[in-house]
Amino acid sequence: MVRIVVDKNACIGCGLCATICSEVFAMGKDGKAMVKAQKDIPCVKEALESCPVSAISEDGTKKK
Repeated sequence: MVRIVVDKNACIGCGLCATICSEVFAMGKDGKAMVKAQKDIPCVKEALESCPVSAISEDGTKKK
């Protein structure tokens, strides 16, 4: 299974990932995205590709 990671240093807290894939992402008290569940579902890829600052990765490997 793929491990989803959010880079808190890169995250700008836009909330797009949580909107696209609320089963996996949520906004933390710090205003940054967090992974609330490791699930391999289609919306994860959409959230990863939609992140404006590429803060979401699979297994720590950022998208190009």
